[in-house]
Amino acid sequence: MDELNLIQKICVYAIPVLFAITMHEAAHAYAAMRFGDRTAAELGRLSLNPIRHIDWVGTILLPMVCLALGGFLFGWAKPVPVDFRRLRHPLRDMVWVAGAGPASNLAMAIGWVLMLKLAMANPDSYFSLPLAYMAQAGVGINVSLMVLNLLPIPPLDGGRIAVGLLPRSLAQPLAGIEPYGMFILIGLMATGLLTALMQPLIAITFKLLMLFL
Repeated sequence: MDELNLIQKICVYAIPVLFAITMHEAAHAYAAMRFGDRTAAELGRLSLNPIRHIDWVGTILLPMVCLALGGFLFGWAKPVPVDFRRLRHPLRDMVWVAGAGPASNLAMAIGWVLMLKLAMANPDSYFSLPLAYMAQAGVGINVSLMVLNLLPIPPLDGGRIAVGLLPRSLAQPLAGIEPYGMFILIGLMATGLLTALMQPLIAITFKLLMLFL
């Protein structure tokens, strides 16, 4: 997409970004409700309305800066509140609630791959090129969000999954770093280690998704 200017990139990425963060957070809210915690539903977060999930810095400003600088697309939405004490089986159900977000990104990535396949099958259509650009953006955003969120660093989803699956002797120290998790993530990003860690995982995921083409 190097041939696109900044305004064109924003137009291409806007819908995939909104879908990615909205479905991710709504999936958390739905899973929490299914396992006994209605906190998010009661606060109106069980919704496909992007406005309810947008963080104006993490969802709008930071991704635009990343696009302008041509770097790694990074951002976040408002986390869905989950009261793990209200889950029927807190430790076990936490794994399913945390995994619902990345699972939704995987499903959307597959959906965007199929949209790309549709665009490639109709190259003479007026909408094929815009659709292809948007589909590529959708695949990239959802794969990046999925891989990022599966890193075993609390409060990322992968950290919550690890806490739910590891023995107590390992889970408790890992859970203890949650207040510092975002600082660790920012440090990894600033040093370039985050990109180095994620790129191989993203590349493997892309290769698997291309099997749908």
